Amino acid sequence: MTAVRRAAGALCAALVLMAGAAGQAQATGYRYWSFWERDGGHWTYATQGPSSARPDDGAVEGFRFAVSADSADASRPGGAADFGTICAATPARSGMKRVALVLDFGTPADAPSGERPPARRTACARVSADATAADALAAVAKPLRYDTNALLCAISGYPKEGCGEQVTSGRKSGSDSGPSLGLPIGAGVIVLLGGAAVWQFQRRRNVSG
Repeated sequence: MTAVRRAAGALCAALVLMAGAAGQAQATGYRYWSFWERDGGHWTYATQGPSSARPDDGAVEGFRFAVSADSADASRPGGAADFGTICAATPARSGMKRVALVLDFGTPADAPSGERPPARRTACARVSADATAADALAAVAKPLRYDTNALLCAISGYPKEGCGEQVTSGRKSGSDSGPSLGLPIGAGVIVLLGGAAVWQFQRRRNVSG
């Protein structure tokens, strides 16, 4: 049975190494400004970019800087998001519209190296009736920075560098999603191969006897 024990021991060691590698896998995401629209008292991830979206008078738009894997994982803007409160000091004007903006610069954990996010703030943009969300943002939060693909990179100069770069977060990829499928599969392989080794040993013993 020595051969069987050696085979099982080697397979167990391989499984431990595989499990350790799976646990060390890092979750990846992108550091960027996400764009949100206020709908029925809740934030909804915008289906258009700010340069295409044309909010109505009285709309509330939000921008949040964070590291996110995708739209489902994206962090929403925080703080108050009430149009009446944000635009209380900005009177209506004929031929113009008012758009309330929530600018959330995120947390220090999501900030690029060497930078610190400004405090979250709100602003009321009074712009032309056909203005886009990007126009409203430019009216109250310059300087803005875009890349060659019109991706919004910076609001009020933050961040100074970078634009939608891929980053590795500190969260383990397996920590929030339960055990990796590799573990039961690996255990099954050990059972199958271990059983095959026992069968082979018994066969040889029967032949020799």
